[in-house]
Amino acid sequence: MGSPANGGRQGAGAESPRIVGLGASAGGLEPLELFLAQVPAASGLAYIVVQHMDPTHKAMLGELLQRATPMPVREATQALRIEPDRVYVIPPNAELTVAGGLLQLADPMQPRGMRLPVDVLFASLARDQGERAIGVVLSGMGSDGTLGLQAIKTQGGLTLAQQPETAQFDSMPSKAIAAGCVDIVAPAGELPGRILGVVGLGIPATTRPADGEASDHAPLATILGLLHQRSKRDLTSYKSSTLVRRIERRMAVHGLATMADYEAFLRENPQELDLLFKELLIGVTSFFRDAAAWKELGDIALPQLLERRAAEDRPLRAWVAGCSTGEEAYSLAMVFKEAAESQPEHRHRTLQIFATDLSADAIAVARRGVYPASIANDVSPERLERFFSAREGEFLVDKGLREMVLFAQHDVILDPPFTRLDILSCRNLLIYFGPPLQQRLMPLFHYCLNPGGLLLLGSSETIGRSQALFRPVQPKARLYWRSDNGLGANALHFPVHRRSPLPTKAQESDVPLSSAPPTNLQALADELLLQAYSPPAVLVNDSGDIVYISGRTGKYLEPAAGKANWNIHVMARPGIRAQLAVALRTALHENRVVELHGLRLEGQAQAEVVDVTVQGLQEPKALRGMAMIVFRDVPASPPARRRRKGAAGASDPALDNALIRAQEEIRALRQEMHASQEELQAANEELQSTNEELQSANEELTTSKEEAQSMNEELQTINNELQSKLDDLALAQSDMQNLLNSTDIATLFLDNDLNVRRFTDRTTRVIHLREGDIGRPLSDLATTLIYPQLCADAKETLRTLAFSEKEITTNDGRWYSVRIMPYRTLANVIQGAVITFVDITTAKELESRLRKA
Repeated sequence: MGSPANGGRQGAGAESPRIVGLGASAGGLEPLELFLAQVPAASGLAYIVVQHMDPTHKAMLGELLQRATPMPVREATQALRIEPDRVYVIPPNAELTVAGGLLQLADPMQPRGMRLPVDVLFASLARDQGERAIGVVLSGMGSDGTLGLQAIKTQGGLTLAQQPETAQFDSMPSKAIAAGCVDIVAPAGELPGRILGVVGLGIPATTRPADGEASDHAPLATILGLLHQRSKRDLTSYKSSTLVRRIERRMAVHGLATMADYEAFLRENPQELDLLFKELLIGVTSFFRDAAAWKELGDIALPQLLERRAAEDRPLRAWVAGCSTGEEAYSLAMVFKEAAESQPEHRHRTLQIFATDLSADAIAVARRGVYPASIANDVSPERLERFFSAREGEFLVDKGLREMVLFAQHDVILDPPFTRLDILSCRNLLIYFGPPLQQRLMPLFHYCLNPGGLLLLGSSETIGRSQALFRPVQPKARLYWRSDNGLGANALHFPVHRRSPLPTKAQESDVPLSSAPPTNLQALADELLLQAYSPPAVLVNDSGDIVYISGRTGKYLEPAAGKANWNIHVMARPGIRAQLAVALRTALHENRVVELHGLRLEGQAQAEVVDVTVQGLQEPKALRGMAMIVFRDVPASPPARRRRKGAAGASDPALDNALIRAQEEIRALRQEMHASQEELQAANEELQSTNEELQSANEELTTSKEEAQSMNEELQTINNELQSKLDDLALAQSDMQNLLNSTDIATLFLDNDLNVRRFTDRTTRVIHLREGDIGRPLSDLATTLIYPQLCADAKETLRTLAFSEKEITTNDGRWYSVRIMPYRTLANVIQGAVITFVDITTAKELESRLRKA
């Protein structure tokens, strides 16, 4: 059964900041710049940027993003501590993860073209940050990021995606939105504000109540009641802290501060109940989760189980409760196949797996058996080769493996369980239930298993107080054998799904008959009257299936031979079947009462006549679309006096009645045939229309594929052109640098704020500069010039745009001609100043000697 995910943090230090993971691919530079440009310098959050990069080229992403944000941007390094108000960028040819508040780098596990770095980062954020994790998917091709957002969402974190219409390539955000794992969708520039709004409304973990404590008890109970009315599922047995945590997340998404406000919001927006229910039922699962437990199952427990069942010639039965999207069910199937084939005497043994979950969406995904390429991180290459088929970035479960598993929607709390099991897997489901429910389920699991059966629990689950019912396969293991100890008479609580709670025997016996309220006497009297005097009747749906029978209807209906079929068209006696079918169709389609008179029942010892009334129902609302069929026996009429033999116009009344009945039956059959012909014609037209739509869709897909291929080629061309321009620019930059150095003139370039922008090598003889000084103010630099007015003259030049030239001496006795000029761009825009230092020491010495001479 689907269950709320544990939102607790798992490893992040208490002082580490909340981390926002940003994932992008093609066309992602622009939304990344838009996003970071809207982030305030003191947001208190840390930002990690992952983009698909060419592993063979040096990345310039950090330099480009630095232009858009005042926050420091740096490339991630191994074991770098994450600090708030910083931006960290993934380096080329690496996988970036977070563990313990530190950045971790590793070589990519997948070959180029199959790497999913965004999923890798988001999954690590979910593990490390828990409910504090934040994931954002921006423009890109493919589906990278979808699984990562699902992992964050299951931990209670916040997930966002760029509005697809604003993305240059909308595949990544669109697929994440279609997967139902995105909380907020907005343009890239609006996402920072939405994040800060949710973070600002978040309730610290330290203020949350522990399990069993009340927090806004009345609104919470009301919300659970609304969910029960909407979904027909009772979630009151879940841990209150888990429910509150998931509800708070939806409150934060909608900007609501109190649970009472959210209760009012639910009443005004019933569709939010569906979203909340899905939020509570998101399962955390993956292939071979907790690898040590699966190895122990395949190497120790399953071989022992096969030996115990060696004398039994029957398929083994397993139940995977809370299977979510099917990964654990398929994992069990793979491990069983490998364990059986490793022992020649058990190669023929088969396993039938029943996998159930409360979430219909999760069951639909599991039945498809299609999983993204990122499962290669959890499934070995050998198993991928044997049990899966690769196709366009996805893996399809092999047909033989799918046939081993039957998926069904099932509520482990209310619905009757599967029995006569050899294996029962309930991994990481009990942790979301309260202690009373956990204690109630353990005896039930014992009842479901055959003697010597195997129970699988999650790494954080135990059998609790049921040590007498199960014994571990190994010490500290989460695999248990079913013990042979019998259950007490009151130990087993067998779930039966009821529409409304029934009073217990104790409650019934405590009320004496004489003190029963009058309404009870009236109900009993009405029931007796209905049983004694009401005509036999049946209630059927629009397909003719019988849903309720009142009175004795055996005279008019009989079970058909073969497989049980409770349908009025099959069970009606032959004498009334055809007319009844036409009347039922007429009553349902025209919404009126149809009366059939004088129908004769065949096959009776004496021919009997019956009147039938068929009424289409519109009220009450629960019975709308159904029909009530009432049977009334007609008293036999006295036999007519036989006419004198040879009288004119003499006829046999029996033959006349048979002829009339045959004519009515022919007329009914013709009407039914005509109706069937119209239905077949309509179905044929629908099929033709569907075929045309499919053909059109196929043509559109073919066209889209060709357009995508063409776009890919254009992108490659543009990429080559840009690379060529970058090479030309690098060459021109090298030429300019060599030119400046060859002039042997010290030149210093400043921006409008008099910060160092560029300098030539000769400048270091005058001003103490290093590469790290780019961006520093001129006033902070040490110089050998005896020129304290240098900064003031530079500012005056920027103000008046008039150049300044002075002869300045140095501390070591050399002379320089210092010229300050404004820096003009090709567009004649002033963007700083240029200072040149020309060594005139030789000229000054010659001038001095001439003066002395």
